[in-house]
Amino acid sequence: MRQKVLVSRCLLGHRVRYDGGASGPYGQLARWQDEGRIIALCPEVAGGLPTPRPPAEIPGGQGLDVLNGKAPVMTNEGEDVTAAFMDGAQQALALVNRHGIRIAILKANSPSCGNVQTYDGSFSGVKVEGQGVTAALLAGAGVQVFSELQLDDAARALARLEA
Repeated sequence: MRQKVLVSRCLLGHRVRYDGGASGPYGQLARWQDEGRIIALCPEVAGGLPTPRPPAEIPGGQGLDVLNGKAPVMTNEGEDVTAAFMDGAQQALALVNRHGIRIAILKANSPSCGNVQTYDGSFSGVKVEGQGVTAALLAGAGVQVFSELQLDDAARALARLEA
């Protein structure tokens, strides 16, 4: 049986980024979409945030701190958008559970989706090691989380799961 893959909607060319833009599409993701593997979600939009929307960052850059109630997600205008980020992450986890998803491809550096780095909360472009809120929740649930910068690694992981 072909594994499903959770993918950030912006990586599929959907204009859902905070700035109203998209980050894709990417060839590998288009192939998986043609094969019916893709379950698409933008956690921020799913959580109720509009497009476009003010940029948001996590002070300290750690999604796990948000999940544990130790840090908020704030916009550059000072609005606390933690609830929307948490809701979107929970919706992603519900999709993972419903479809038996074990691999996710999420947007690099995002306060929701970043899997290796996120911005530090200063809105100055500084990145720190850490995961976004959704990436941290999914990784904690055993999902292998990759970014668009790691599509080859994700393809190999998917092949191993199906072997």
